[in-house]
Amino acid sequence: MGDGMLNYVINYSRDDPIVVQQDSLIEMTSPKRCILMEFVVLIEFDMRIKNGVHEDDDLQLIDGALSCSRYAYRAWRPVRNRITGNSGTIDVSLAVVEQVVEATIEVVISQALSGLNLSLSFFVDVMDVYEEIQLFDGTIGQSGALRRFVVAVPCDTMMLLKLKVRKDGEGSLHKCASRQIKFEAKLFGCASRQIKLKLATISVKVTWSTI
Repeated sequence: MGDGMLNYVINYSRDDPIVVQQDSLIEMTSPKRCILMEFVVLIEFDMRIKNGVHEDDDLQLIDGALSCSRYAYRAWRPVRNRITGNSGTIDVSLAVVEQVVEATIEVVISQALSGLNLSLSFFVDVMDVYEEIQLFDGTIGQSGALRRFVVAVPCDTMMLLKLKVRKDGEGSLHKCASRQIKFEAKLFGCASRQIKLKLATISVKVTWSTI
């Protein structure tokens, strides 16, 4: 990080753990701000498996660090690193994106039916191929705003957002709907879109800033 300060990419406490299945993705909360790789960036991991009532009973999954540098990775192409711990293995995918701006994505759900499942993916143009990054995949209990997502987008490109809304259960007349929205990357300013579906109304706002 350019300022050398702590920047959480994902942070869950023991009282609010993630429930995951084997071989499933861990949903990233996205950093508070984009990470500028002028120097070596150190990504620290402290991941534990909740096991019982007391913290001392938990299993240490991985406890260590991964150093990253723009010189160590070829720009654009994601690289997978495997970290093996005492109680399991974690695969971490990293990518260096050059000449970028920061996009803060805000999503508000309104007029939503109960029990909706929302999937939100971000696509970045990587050498004329759109690479997908999952931002959110979960159940929407009620209308309201999702947390903000921060992503890096190359200048002079189009950012693509894909939203998929699904209504589970029998008797649903409109079980699935999906839309794609494109935003042009800019140095500053903001842009908004609204999608009206039979399952819900979704408003998306993207605010641009330099890193």
